Amino acid sequence: MMAWTDKHCRFLLRQYAPSSLLFTEMVTTGALLHGKQLHLLEFNECEHPVALQLGGNDPVAMAECAAMAEEFGYDEVNINVGCPSDRVQKGTFGACLMREPELVAACVKSMQTACSIPVTVKSRTGIVVKGSANTDDNLAFLMRFVDTLVDAGCSRLYLHARIAVLGGLSPAQNRDIPPLTPAKGEAIKLRHPQLELILNGGITDITGATAPLAWADGVMIGRAAYHQPRFLSQLEQHLYDSNFQLDEHQVFHRYVDYMATQLDAGVKLNVLTKHLLHCFNGRPGARRFRQILSDAKRLKANDLNLVHEALSALEPLKDQPGVRHNAG
Repeated sequence: MMAWTDKHCRFLLRQYAPSSLLFTEMVTTGALLHGKQLHLLEFNECEHPVALQLGGNDPVAMAECAAMAEEFGYDEVNINVGCPSDRVQKGTFGACLMREPELVAACVKSMQTACSIPVTVKSRTGIVVKGSANTDDNLAFLMRFVDTLVDAGCSRLYLHARIAVLGGLSPAQNRDIPPLTPAKGEAIKLRHPQLELILNGGITDITGATAPLAWADGVMIGRAAYHQPRFLSQLEQHLYDSNFQLDEHQVFHRYVDYMATQLDAGVKLNVLTKHLLHCFNGRPGARRFRQILSDAKRLKANDLNLVHEALSALEPLKDQPGVRHNAG
């Protein structure tokens, strides 16, 4: 998620979910090859397994970046064919690439030649362009797209089970307004049983995460994980380790220790604290917790005591299943 899942966010989320595959925010090939923004590839060792998501449309450039991903130690490299933002459309990548399956397939093949880590794709179920009469939102369109990827050797597809509306909806609206159609994903799985299909979109609770596993190979969680990171811990316990227990205060203090090292490295405090804002949503005192963490003057001064003060605003809770709360 752009501007969300940076390396600091991923360090924090890893504390909630030891087993889940984490994704970077989308990184464009231009930023890496021409902007030389190699800091975007940095990650913490605890993040493994972690996937780099690339935005681009040139097979040669995508291959170069895939090789860089492997060199940096990523476990997977993913092609974004789902982002509907206007900026991405102007760069002719993201969701609009669904109209060019052969080009996406060429990127897959080129990247597979350049690296030995898995090359995967994330897409929508189709696209609708405002003012266009083309029918690129039906199952036949999606099947042609997926068939082409499978023929190119793609073995894992992350499917956001909504169409992308280009030119008519904002990225935020594109996450909510187009209806979910997970049945299209099930149809893909029936057609290509060997294809690993990971379902994405609208998953906000355990039932929503586990029900698709009757036919899908996995689920992908986006903003629900960011706004309710304890949801990731529930999934950890339900899907990976029934004995897993989340100690929220231990997670908090691990992140505070991490923040101290990052402040010493020159990172601004507000870049680090923004990922904490949703950690205790629903807890008594959470509103005050967020207010303290939003003190612009103290954030500008890189006052780490601000974070400890925010924690003290939370009221103790009785134990909940899968969650352990320590005092202080």
